[in-house]
This record gives sequence, structure tokens and C-alpha cells, in this order.
Amino acid sequence: MTQGASAKHPARTGAKSQLTTVPKVRLYVEQPEEKQWFVHVGHVTERGRWRTEPHAHPEYGQLIFVRSGRGVMNLEGSSVPFEGPCALLLPTECVHGLDYEYDADRWVVTIEVSYLAQVNARLHEFIALWASPRVIALSDSDATGIDVYNIIRSLALEVESDAIGHVTGTEALLTLLLLKLLRETSLDETGNETGSRHDVRVVERFRKLIDEHFRENLPLQDYASMMAISLVQLRAACTSAAEQSPTKMIHARIITEAKRNLIFGDMSVEQIAFGLGFADAAYFTRFFRREVGQAPSQFRAAARQQQPQKKASSQ
Repeated sequence: MTQGASAKHPARTGAKSQLTTVPKVRLYVEQPEEKQWFVHVGHVTERGRWRTEPHAHPEYGQLIFVRSGRGVMNLEGSSVPFEGPCALLLPTECVHGLDYEYDADRWVVTIEVSYLAQVNARLHEFIALWASPRVIALSDSDATGIDVYNIIRSLALEVESDAIGHVTGTEALLTLLLLKLLRETSLDETGNETGSRHDVRVVERFRKLIDEHFRENLPLQDYASMMAISLVQLRAACTSAAEQSPTKMIHARIITEAKRNLIFGDMSVEQIAFGLGFADAAYFTRFFRREVGQAPSQFRAAARQQQPQKKASSQ
């Protein structure tokens, strides 16, 4: 079974749901649905093999500490092996499936997206750390794995506590946990976001708007207006903090969604094109080929050949 603790936080409002071929799931918390939380810590104690199909949880970021055992992660259609002790860092919207081998001991820390943004804002390297999914190996030092384990156990106790200052204590332990993992990840792996703190925050806001509107083919000026900055400021911030133009960032998000639909869904290329806001499937195909180097149908065929075969799971 899954044992866990969670801390409460005001509910978010105004979230938009969008059609997708990738399952979007809520957290498996053994508590009434109306009880709100911002951090949940669970210890998975099932014995035997455990497999989850590819899915995403857009409202949460997730950190899985594999204390012992091994497995394979289906990450955006690619197979990524892992072996404990290690940490799997899964940003919001990241499409992943997990196939644990027998008796993997793992702790799952799930963080509500708005609260994660608050914590990340305290250190811009945290934003870079969460910019893409990653496996952080901790096997080079037994002490590091023990430290991470002790922090997570303390975090589980703190979020369950009703003691004075437990929210502050939760944030302190979560920050310490992320800092520990950041220091185990080389600077190159965390990305190249070298801009000022202000530029990093501008880019983070821009990325959130892209996630909400990338299907709408909005002009860049609309994004700048929503952020109450000039187009020149938006371009400068993206160049400084993300080393990409705003247009390139939008295109990258469209391509990510297109790849997910091609790998995990059964829609035709034409249906995918229309779902992404393209009025012409032929134009979508040219766009995809220019960005990826393959036509959508070629990419789908090649990606599905690499997909792991489904296996029956046991508990």
C-alpha cells in the first residue's frame, strides 16, 4: 500500500482543462477529495513488480526517491533506466510511465504547481533544475543517499504535523531537499539559464502562458501584453535567461505536444494538426519536418518501434 502525509494549501482556481491523448491524472491521495494540500509525501510499500502506463499530472511536480531497486522510465516515449539510490525529477506536464522491478523501495514527494513556483523563485537554479525531467544518480556517495532519505522522512513528518510553523518547516525542508539534489546535478545538466533573476522570472511566466495558449497561434505581442511588458523586453529576457527566441520557445512547446500525440495517441496526423491550431495539415507536416527532421508519420513509426513491450504487472 501507499503510506503518505500531506500539507494543506488554498485551492487553485481558473485552471483550464484541454483535450489530449495522454492521460492527465490527479494524485492518489488516500484522503477526502475536498481536503486541500500543497505537498504530499508518500512511501510506496507494495512488494513485487509495479508498472504505470504513460501519464502526466499538470497540477503537480513530482520527485521520486528510489532508495533501492531499479527500473525503467518511459519518458516522453524513450526508455530511461534507473537504479537506486537515485531521484527521478518529473516536472509538471512531463509524460512518463514507470516500470519498477521487484520490491523497489521508493518515496514520492508531490508538490502542487503554484507552491512549487513559489519555492523555485527563491533560487533561479531551481527553475533550471525543474526545466526538464531528469534522473539524478546518488550512488557515488552512500552518505548523500542517506541524507536525502533523512530529509524526506523529516519532510513527511512535518507536512503531517499541526505544530506551530509547520508550513514554514515544510518549505525549509523542501528547499533543503531541492538544494541537495541540485548540488548532485552538474551545472550543465541543469540548463543554461544564466540571465538575471528578473529575466528568469519573466521567462517562467512566459512558459506558463505558452502552456495555456500554444494552440491558439497568438502573435508575440499578445503574450507581451498579457505580461504587461514590451515585445523588446520579452525578447531580451528570453535571449538572456533561456538562450532562445520567444518564437522558438513556442515552437518547441508545439513540437513537444505533437510528439506526445504521435507516440501515445491514435489520432491521425490531420486530427493532431487541427488540435494544435493548424488550419492545414500539410503546413503542420512541413513545420514538423523543419523542426524535427522527419515527417510526422515517419516520426510516429520510428518512435513506436522503440516503445517497450507491455508486460503484465503483479503486486
